[in-house]
Amino acid sequence: MLHLRLIVPADRTDTVVQLLEDTVGTAHLVVLAGAARNPQGDVVLCDVAREAGDGLLADLRALGIDESGSIAVENVHLSLSRHADQAEKDAPGEGADAVLWESLTDATHEESTLSVTYLAFLTLATMIAACGVVLDNAILIVGAMAVGPEFGPVAGVCTAVVRRAPRLAWRSVLALVVGFAVAMAVTVGFTQFMDAVGLFHATDLKEARPNTNFIYRPDWFSFVVAVLAGCAGVLSLTSAKSGALVGVAISVTTVPAAANAAVAFSYGEYGQAWSSMEQLLLNLVGIVLAGVLTLVVQKLLWARQRERAGT
Repeated sequence: MLHLRLIVPADRTDTVVQLLEDTVGTAHLVVLAGAARNPQGDVVLCDVAREAGDGLLADLRALGIDESGSIAVENVHLSLSRHADQAEKDAPGEGADAVLWESLTDATHEESTLSVTYLAFLTLATMIAACGVVLDNAILIVGAMAVGPEFGPVAGVCTAVVRRAPRLAWRSVLALVVGFAVAMAVTVGFTQFMDAVGLFHATDLKEARPNTNFIYRPDWFSFVVAVLAGCAGVLSLTSAKSGALVGVAISVTTVPAAANAAVAFSYGEYGQAWSSMEQLLLNLVGIVLAGVLTLVVQKLLWARQRERAGT
């Protein structure tokens, strides 16, 4: 269930209440007349089944409640109520399959922000991966994959394409390009420092490296894994099952490829650096294509589900 807290101008309260009462899947409707002070208006509370939430939010925005008042949505982790059970039963479809587009857009917008924290995580992940590259240590590579925050902007690109949101697309692409550029530049300096103190050696990069040589050897398997990870990542975001994102993060070779490119560039191994960049771009393209396709399919299937429920 979702919990809605609305601040509604007094002259629109009856319309909003009627909308909530007519929406299949709502329960626990509460109206607090004149309770809101900033902005002024009535406070309207209700719970709604997740599968009915997206349509209801769209209707509320069509009434301009987001402009003249406020719409706040929270997940209800536990609801012991016969009315809530009946609301979920009446709502069409399954809550786990429902996509809250407003929530998805808001989440990817936040995750796509080019902030100091985002740059710090991506840079630290790339430097950890650089250590894994030189040491041929798969554990460090996996750890760097888990630390990297790059899936947020990638998901932002997918959402922007499907929702036709150019601002979100620009914001996400900027975060990816600038983020990886900064992370790789810092890692080049980090590599030179580690070499100066005798912890990194050029010979380590030229050895066979059986545990990590896949990073600079892009192939069709890399693309297939990226596609599968893109589907899983988007499904994780849209179904609110964020636990799967960790598995997605350690399935694709983005941060390790950037790290290997930076280390190789530092030692003049330009062929290996270019191959690593190909691996990075191949993974990003595969994730974006899969993510967009997944969102399109979800959108079409859910629209068809709602049409069937309305007939």
